[in-house]
Amino acid sequence: MSESGFDDANLDATVTDTDGDGFFDTVEADTDGDGYIDTVGYDTDADGVVDIAEVDTDGDGFVDTIVDDADYDGIVDTVSSDTDGDGFIDTVGYDTDLDGVVDIADVDTDGDGVVDTVVDDADYDGVFETVSTDTDGDGYIETTVVDTDADGVFDTAEADLDADGYIDTVATDTDGDGVIDTAVVDTDGEGVEDVAVVDLGTGPFQGS
Repeated sequence: MSESGFDDANLDATVTDTDGDGFFDTVEADTDGDGYIDTVGYDTDADGVVDIAEVDTDGDGFVDTIVDDADYDGIVDTVSSDTDGDGFIDTVGYDTDLDGVVDIADVDTDGDGVVDTVVDDADYDGVFETVSTDTDGDGYIETTVVDTDADGVFDTAEADLDADGYIDTVATDTDGDGVIDTAVVDTDGEGVEDVAVVDLGTGPFQGS
C-alpha cells in the first residue's frame, strides 16, 4: 500500500493538503477509469494513511459505501453500505477480530432507519451462524435462528412470541433434515418451558 493508502500505481487520483501542514488530508480517486471520482479517502489522524473512505460502488454519483479504520491500525473495522440505493445507510458490518472479514452486521431490511436484523459469525469461520430479527418493528429482537453445528443450515430458533422481552419458545431440528421436530414453549410466561412438542414436521427450517 502506498502512503496515500491506495495500492494501484496507475490510479488516477488527486491528493490534497487542505490544512497546509505538509501532509495530505484527502485523496480523490477514479478507481474504475471512467473519468469520474468514485472514491474519496480521508486521513483523519495525519499519519499519511487513509482511514476513512467514501465510495460510489455503482457509479451513479452517490456514495453508497463508507469504510472506516476506527483504530488506525491499517485494517478496516467498519463497512457501512446503502444496499438499496435510496441514499440511506441500511447495513453496517463490523470486523471485530480484525482479520479483514465482517463477522457482525446490523441491517435495516425495511428502510425505516431502525436496525431490525443482526447477523453474527461468532466463531469467525466466515459463515453467519446466528440471525436475530425484530419481526414486528418495535425495536426489540423477537426471533433468533442459530446454526449450532456450523453446517450452513439453521437448526435452532428462539422466539419471544408475546413480546414481553423473554424467550418463550425454542424450536429445534435435532436430526438436521431441515424440519423442526422439537419445540418447547413457556405458555404461562413464568420463564420456564412447560409444554414440549415432538415431531412437528413444519417450521422455519422446512425446505431449507
